[in-house]
Amino acid sequence: MSLVAENTEADTRGRILVVAERLFREIGYQKTTVADIAKILRMSPANVYRFFDSKKAIHEAVARRLMGEVEEAAHAIAEGPANASDKLYMLLATVHRMNSERYVGDAKLHEMVRIAMDEDWDVCTAHIERIGEIVAGIIAKGMDSGEFTRADVETTARCVFTGMLRFFHPQMIAECANKPGPTLDQMIDFLIGAISKK
Repeated sequence: MSLVAENTEADTRGRILVVAERLFREIGYQKTTVADIAKILRMSPANVYRFFDSKKAIHEAVARRLMGEVEEAAHAIAEGPANASDKLYMLLATVHRMNSERYVGDAKLHEMVRIAMDEDWDVCTAHIERIGEIVAGIIAKGMDSGEFTRADVETTARCVFTGMLRFFHPQMIAECANKPGPTLDQMIDFLIGAISKK
């Protein structure tokens, strides 16, 4: 395939995803059809299916793109110049903020994420693993620098990640918003304190 054809195909796929995300936000994940997406793009539904073999594939690609933006932000923090404690703090707060803004503040997009998790889409599992790996990388560097107590990195990262579920998982963010519990800052301080050298 020529470079021009590849660029055109990537551009068309990108346009389909932009329109799909917009419709998910406007009319909802369940109500959006491939025909709706095709109509806005002035193409036939059959042409949309040339780029995505099913409606679910479009939904997964939109979810992957949204989650990919969170992963990029987390990766940028991990690669930044701050010490491990500050990086971990910024990463945990950023994931919460981005998930809150994208999914909880937007009921229609939240519906898409809820269904994705209920249906156990591979994209959700991969996203959780990627964020977990970035958290583990920061923790490993913190252990190497002496900021964090030496322990099994994977177990420590899983404990930190589990401690943040109320602040990471879109459903839990929404359900726990008005329930008693620690604030985001209190929870992050507690988790970092738990793994820091005394």
